[in-house]
Amino acid sequence: MPVSSLPYSQSCENNKSAIAAVLEQCFNQSSQVLEVGSGTGQHAVFFAKMLPHLLWQTSDQAVNHAGINAWLAQEPSPNLRAPLTLDVSQDWPIALLEKPLIDAIFTANTLHIMSKGMVEDFFTGIGKHLANKGQFCVYGPFNYQGRYSSESNRNFDKWLFEQNPQSAIRDIEWIMALAAKQSMQLVTDYPMPANNRLLHFEKHA
Repeated sequence: MPVSSLPYSQSCENNKSAIAAVLEQCFNQSSQVLEVGSGTGQHAVFFAKMLPHLLWQTSDQAVNHAGINAWLAQEPSPNLRAPLTLDVSQDWPIALLEKPLIDAIFTANTLHIMSKGMVEDFFTGIGKHLANKGQFCVYGPFNYQGRYSSESNRNFDKWLFEQNPQSAIRDIEWIMALAAKQSMQLVTDYPMPANNRLLHFEKHA
């Protein structure tokens, strides 16, 4: 399939190298990553090549599987797996994993798309399925003390609301509280390009 016909996100191309550099540190002792919300699949094919020690398991709602599989066919890696159907508000398909242990979870640009209830369900799922001493990394924009970190994020949040009133940039304090309920503590809050952040949590059951 020509690359021009694959689903494409310019933001994925712009941020993939910066994210991979951080994940290389955060996941250096991990063996299997469950990526929740693989989207177009661009991140997965890049990260699998950059982090060959990891089994990279993609997942998303079924509507996005064709695009993810097209990217996997275009840029295959021996450590990259076809997407599982995962809705954060439903039971996670853990039985279909190649390895039963999930010692790392990654998601990018999803929390501001989900409703608040879905974000809460997501963290409940992480608490249930992430192994003790497992790593969780989440990339995207966040507010601090209820304030936008940039004018571009303010405009983006307005655009999100216009698309779906349940979507919004989330407050980092709320995210940290959800993580704490699932025995996760913030390790590092990394500044990233384009006024985004990468939050690295570790679970201690």
